[in-house]
Amino acid sequence: MAPVVMQRIIDISPLVDPSIHVWPGDTPYVHTVNLDMRKGSNITLSDIRTTVHVGAHTDAPNHYLADGDDIAARRLDLYIGPCNVVTVHRCRGRRVIPEDLEMSGVTTPRVLLRTASFPDPRKWNNDFASLSPELVDALHARGVVLIGIDTPSVDPFDSKTLEAHQAFGRHDMAVLEGVVLDEAEDGVYELIALPLRLRGADASPVRAVLRARSGQ
Repeated sequence: MAPVVMQRIIDISPLVDPSIHVWPGDTPYVHTVNLDMRKGSNITLSDIRTTVHVGAHTDAPNHYLADGDDIAARRLDLYIGPCNVVTVHRCRGRRVIPEDLEMSGVTTPRVLLRTASFPDPRKWNNDFASLSPELVDALHARGVVLIGIDTPSVDPFDSKTLEAHQAFGRHDMAVLEGVVLDEAEDGVYELIALPLRLRGADASPVRAVLRARSGQ
């Protein structure tokens, strides 16, 4: 019998609890326990209230396109499959441009960018890195269907026109925001970041993980 090869799974989702920051003005995370076995109930039962953009999450097209699909209508194959993790240096406070990446190193249909510009989801900073529409266009031309980033948004904090989101919309690409890449070295992995099937929702939280290839 062939030996069983265990593949390492790297969780790239931040812990979601009341201390996690959400976009200023959006709905914070609140967890309410309605029945509690520790207080004599026969079961424990709770509910949560929060923005659908909490923690690691994927935007739906209707978040930035008036006639865009909701998250329930998105193709699941966008969010699962081979993925490059790529570090981008010295990008805090600006948009990442094509010249910041070694494009020949992008070999998979999904790319996650480590910018280290939003180091703590519990300590908000406005000057996180974002994406240029030119970068989205360039990666789309290489066959990329999903781009993720370790910041709250692919556009700058003060952007109102959301040029990067609009580029995603033009190409029908998937957006993955708020991932934590501290434990993932640059390389090729399998990404699994499936959204919930939420009718009408403009985003969904995901439990995003990377599955390392044999030998990693």
